[in-house]
Order: sequence, then structure tokens, then C-alpha cells
Amino acid sequence: MRLVLLFGPQAVGKMTVGQELAKMTGLKLFHNHMTIDLVLNFFEYGTPPFKRLVNSFRNEILTEVANSDLPGVIFTYVWAFDMKEDWESVDRITNIFEAKGNDVYYVELEADVEERLKRNVTTNRLENKPTKRNIEMSEKDLLTTYQSHRLNSNENEINRKNYLKINNTKRSAIDVAKEIKDRFQLP
Repeated sequence: MRLVLLFGPQAVGKMTVGQELAKMTGLKLFHNHMTIDLVLNFFEYGTPPFKRLVNSFRNEILTEVANSDLPGVIFTYVWAFDMKEDWESVDRITNIFEAKGNDVYYVELEADVEERLKRNVTTNRLENKPTKRNIEMSEKDLLTTYQSHRLNSNENEINRKNYLKINNTKRSAIDVAKEIKDRFQLP
């Protein structure tokens, strides 16, 4: 059983890389908008019920996966390094798997903001993330969080055993997925 935690800022390519990695490895992809878009049907983004439900669904699903006979899961996440609650969330998610003796792989993606703005409107993103179809709002959110939060780690900030940071500004999702697969010797 493996958890590949694929993280980075919005529109960096987490879901697309995750889709390619899932094809190569047979691991299931659980991208963060699967819970976000579900809960947004009921509660406004960032409200206490929204946060509680998103975290609850993620924890329950990941707990079931960790206890299953699946080969593993790829989970995507936007990690704000300047927010204590995001560090706690990552610890909680990884502890679900590590408590069972499962392997956890940390893969951080980074890309220039100009490239992320281009990726923000790709067909794949818009098909898989309904809330991103309001392009003006999505772009505004991307730029606002770019200015107000630190969404990539500083050098030596992540002290995890299986950690890889990739700048994928000029790389294809297939190429990045292959590097992840090879680096961590995934099936």
C-alpha cells in the first residue's frame, strides 16, 4: 500500500500528473476537487461546515484506502506552507497510512505563475473541476493565493524520507509521472 501525496499550487498540474501516474501504476487518483466540488453544492467555500465536511470525507476515504487491499492512492493537495493547519492536515493524512506501516511519497510540483495561468483554462482541468469553469473567479483566486500564501516549500523545509520536488513548468505530465514512478520504484 502506498500514498503518493502530490502537492503544489493551483493549476501546477497535480491532477494531470496524477492521472498519468495512475495510468502507469494502477494506483487510484483522489484529486482534491473530488471533495471540494461535492461540498460546494451545499456550503460556501471556507465556511466551517465546508471545511469540516471536506476534511471528514478525505479522512474517511483515505482511511478506508489505507485499510484496503488496493495497491495505493495518489492524493493531490494545495499545501499552504505558511498555515499551521495545512501542516497538521498533511500530518493527519500521512499518519493514516504510516500507522498501518504503509509507504508515503511526497511529490511537490512547482511552475511559473504564467504557466499556471495557461493551465488554469485547459480542457482537462475544466472538465474535471466544475468550480474552475468560472475562469475569471478561478484566475483571481490563483493570483490572490499566489500573493497571500506560500504554496511551495523553501529549500530543506520538508524533512520527509521519500520526498521529490519537480519544477514542471516546461515538462509534460507524462514525463513528470515517469520520473515519479522511476524515482520511487512504483509498480
